[in-house]
Amino acid sequence: MTAESNPIPSVWARRRREADQPSLSRASIVREAVAMLDADGIEALSMRKLGARLNAGATSLYRHVATKDELMELAVDEVAAEIHVPRAGADWRADVTAAAGSFRVTALRHPWLASVLGQAGLAYLGPNLMAFSERLAALFADVGFPEPDRAIDTVLSYTIGMSTTEAAWLTTVARSGETEADFIARLMPAAQEAAAGHEHLGGSYAAAATVAAQDPAGIRDAKFAYGLEVVLDGLALRMERAG
Repeated sequence: MTAESNPIPSVWARRRREADQPSLSRASIVREAVAMLDADGIEALSMRKLGARLNAGATSLYRHVATKDELMELAVDEVAAEIHVPRAGADWRADVTAAAGSFRVTALRHPWLASVLGQAGLAYLGPNLMAFSERLAALFADVGFPEPDRAIDTVLSYTIGMSTTEAAWLTTVARSGETEADFIARLMPAAQEAAAGHEHLGGSYAAAATVAAQDPAGIRDAKFAYGLEVVLDGLALRMERAG
């Protein structure tokens, strides 16, 4: 079996074709796909709907992007360009914190991103995601971190997991048509009822809801920062032991 008869299932491994419609390009297709994903989520994106928005037939689209899976690879890499990783400086923790924070901001700007990273085929082969990974690796390598790949996996697992949960929450809030504070306030009676049914909770659900309603964004920021700090504490300890 030749490589041509068993191609790698990724847009990054496929030779690009010449366009048959000058006004239509892969870049314009991806930009419109990202806009659709941001507005309506993954379920609303289809090649048919995308073609209609671009005033292009299916044949024209498929000359640039063969499948929806390829389209998702391209969309993921497109928004990955927004993630900033600082150059390695004197404080590796501050640098990694900045990179993780930038990833989170990007994931919340594009709520579909974190949840599809593990499903978007070979998206990690895209140039922007590869550059992100290389810059992140440099932050750990420059301080002589043992097992930098595993350290990166640990930071990304935490960041992606938290971002996925947070993005899902904010999507639910957005669909309600309310502000986050108002949405939480409306949930408070249910939280109080849940706490009342479990004496060992000591009213913690209701108390947490009350605090969150006052500054929901600040609470989310603090929660993310705390967890990331714990992760970095563990990585710092491993580096000390290795040294």
